[in-house]
Amino acid sequence: MERRTIEPRPGWQQTVEEQGLIYPLTLPKSLEADRAAGIPVPDGAWVPYWDESAYYVFGLDEVEALEEVVEELHRMCLVAADHIVTADRFADLGITDPRVTRAVAEAWRRRAELPSLYGRFDLRYDGTGPAKLLEYNADTPTSLVEAASPQWFWMEERFPGADQWNSLHERLVDAWRGQAALLPPSSPLYFAHSSADVLGEDLMTVAYLKETAEQAGLDTEWLTVEEIGWDRLSGRFVDNGLRFIRSIFKLYPWEWLTTDRFAGHVLDTLDNGGGTGSTLWIEPAWKMLLSNKALLAILWELFPDHPNLLPAHLDGPRDLASSTGYVAKPLLGREGAGVTIHPPGSAPVLRDEPCCYQQLAPLPDFDGNHVVLGAWTVGDEPAGLGIRESSGLITDEYARFLPHVVL
Repeated sequence: MERRTIEPRPGWQQTVEEQGLIYPLTLPKSLEADRAAGIPVPDGAWVPYWDESAYYVFGLDEVEALEEVVEELHRMCLVAADHIVTADRFADLGITDPRVTRAVAEAWRRRAELPSLYGRFDLRYDGTGPAKLLEYNADTPTSLVEAASPQWFWMEERFPGADQWNSLHERLVDAWRGQAALLPPSSPLYFAHSSADVLGEDLMTVAYLKETAEQAGLDTEWLTVEEIGWDRLSGRFVDNGLRFIRSIFKLYPWEWLTTDRFAGHVLDTLDNGGGTGSTLWIEPAWKMLLSNKALLAILWELFPDHPNLLPAHLDGPRDLASSTGYVAKPLLGREGAGVTIHPPGSAPVLRDEPCCYQQLAPLPDFDGNHVVLGAWTVGDEPAGLGIRESSGLITDEYARFLPHVVL
C-alpha cells in the first residue's frame, strides 16, 4: 500500500459530475456555519471532495488478503446477528420497543425471503499488519457512487491496463437481477431518499442504485421519503399519485423509520417475507443488527483476540483507558458524529448516551493524511474498495475520496 501524488486531469470536476458524482466539492468546516446562516460563501472557498491529486497503489496479494478479511468479517457479523436475536440482546443495541424487536427478529429468521443489497466495512489498514474493523454500515452506506464509477473511469484514463478492486457495478446489477423474484409482482420498486439531504449525497446514491436496478430489468419509480403518503381508507402507503407502494428501497435509517411519525404504520404494514404485509422495505429490518456500534463489542465477546477485531466494550472502556486509549462511539452515530478520542492514560469517562468503547487504533498517516478503507460487500460477497482521507483522526463529512489502482 502506497500513496502517490499525481497531477489532476484538466476539467476533472466536469468529468466526475458527468459520471454521477454531483458533489465533487465541499466546504471547509469553518465555513459550513456561515452557509447554514445564509452568509454568502465565495466560490474559491470550495475544496475538492473528489481528490485526484493523489492515489493509492496496492499489490494484488494485498487486495486478495483484504478480500479474505472482508469475507471473514461478514461471516462473523452474521454469526453475531444470530446471537443477538437468539440470546435476546436487543437491549444492548438500544432497541427496546417490543414491536421493533419482533420485526427485526422475524426479518432475521426470514432473511432468505427478503431482498438485501449491500454494506460497507470501514477498516484500518496501512499495508503492514492485519486490517482492523472500525465499523460496519449495512443499512445506509454512502460513498458508493464514487467507488463504483468515477474512480474506475479515472483508472482507465490515467492507468490503462491497470486493475482496481472494483466489481461494484456488475455485482449490484446482478444482485437486483438475482433477487427480483423476491419483489412483489406487477409493481414498481420505489427508490427514496430524504429531501433533508442538502449536499446531494443521498440523492446521488439512490439515483445510482435506481439505475443499477433498471439495468437489471426492474420497473422503478422515484420519490422522496417526505412524499410517501398514507391512505387512511386502505391503510397502506401510497406515492404522490395515490398508487400503493409495495416495495421500496430507502436511504433512510431504520432507527428513524421505526421512531418517526409514521413508525406505527411502518410496523403494521411491514412485509417481512412471504408477502405477508403490504410494503417491503429495502434494506430489510434485520440490517439494524449490523449498523449499530454495539455489534463491535458483541463481535469481540464472540471472537476474542481475533486478528481483524479491536477490543470493544459496552459498559465502559475498562483497561483500554490506561493501556491503549479508546474511542467512544455512539451506537447509532454516522460520519464521525459524536465520536470522541481518549489517549492512553486518560481517566475513564462514561458517556450519558449509550456508546461502544473501542480500542484506540489511530488511522494510518500518509504524508499527513489519515486514511480509512471502505470495503464494500454486495450480497454476501466482497465487491470493491473506496478510500477516504481526513486531516484529523476522525473520518467525518469533510473527508476526501481518493482513487486507487492495483499494480
